[in-house]
Amino acid sequence: MDAVGQALQGPRRVTGRVTGHRRTITTMGMWGKRDDMVVHGREPFNAEPPGAALARAAVTPTDMFYSRNHGPVPRLDPADWRLVVDGLVARPLTLSLDHLRSRFDATEATVTLQCAGNRRADLTVVRPVPGETPWGPGGLSTARFRGARLADVLAHAGIAPEAAHVAFQAPDVSPSAAPPQPYEVSVPRDRALAPDVLLAWAMNGAPLPAVHGAPLRVVVPGWIGARSVKWLTHVTARITPSDGYFQATAYRLPPTGDDPEGVALGPLPLNCAVLTPSDGAVLPRGPVEVTGYALAGEGRTVARVEVSTDGGRAWSRAALDAPAGPGAWQRWRTTLDLPPGDASVLARAWDSSGAGMPESPAQMWNPKGYANHAWPRVRLRVR
Repeated sequence: MDAVGQALQGPRRVTGRVTGHRRTITTMGMWGKRDDMVVHGREPFNAEPPGAALARAAVTPTDMFYSRNHGPVPRLDPADWRLVVDGLVARPLTLSLDHLRSRFDATEATVTLQCAGNRRADLTVVRPVPGETPWGPGGLSTARFRGARLADVLAHAGIAPEAAHVAFQAPDVSPSAAPPQPYEVSVPRDRALAPDVLLAWAMNGAPLPAVHGAPLRVVVPGWIGARSVKWLTHVTARITPSDGYFQATAYRLPPTGDDPEGVALGPLPLNCAVLTPSDGAVLPRGPVEVTGYALAGEGRTVARVEVSTDGGRAWSRAALDAPAGPGAWQRWRTTLDLPPGDASVLARAWDSSGAGMPESPAQMWNPKGYANHAWPRVRLRVR
């Protein structure tokens, strides 16, 4: 069987062991992913790359790009697949992949996608988050996507002035939804018509793999990954936001006394993580290279990253890479000379708007474990 066939075949062999609060599972041939992915679930398939692997490249290889799914991966034949553009438009469209490629200008962008539950594991240390995947810092990845601009397709369809939102529908059905239903979310009109939102058919120079949304997905830079819908079949212009489960119920901060509806998650907050060394690592004495990423979210860049080894009393500035694109993360690194014994490394960032990060995960805890962007901490033992 060739590599494409193996990727489409999906799960083949799994072994596992429990390490702390996460289960590390070694896989072979599972959706074409590396065998050292941290697999949080087989069906639906949810996995993140280990920090050391994620830190190696500004663009994440497809075989280690994180995977977040809510149900079984749909099997769509690209030859039969069609995209329907409807709702509040003057000219409803039904487009094949060939139509998209031939009728609309193609563009490429390097974009970081991030799960809304990225770094949830840090919140579970504060208090349990029952029923939710304990994502580490690898619930995000960066790829080069190629496709048509959603704005061009909506302009061709003639989106109506009264259409305030654009919904995306896919055929994957999640049993966790109440009731079980196909996946649907929306974004506001202004976001949908921005030139950086893509209908992508390629990833890192190759057709989208099945597990990443083939034959077509939406890419919405700077927003939670849940809005970058995979296996896209419908784009619908409408007056109101999607009332589907994954927008009306899931992916919301919970209600409070003065906010009975809660907050729908959309634009990403500033975030930062340490990728190497990993939490709990035992290191020889001497210089230690510390690496990580920072991601500012929609329309912003990271201005500064700092690292502390004394609990936040003193900070040193880390070297910060420029982003590969306006929607991409920025990698950072620094070298620390740690004395023998137990050590703790903190990191924090500021973005181009002057916004910083909350100090403690306790300030970010919520019952769904969403949107943790508190200072990351790794604990080390130096011998």
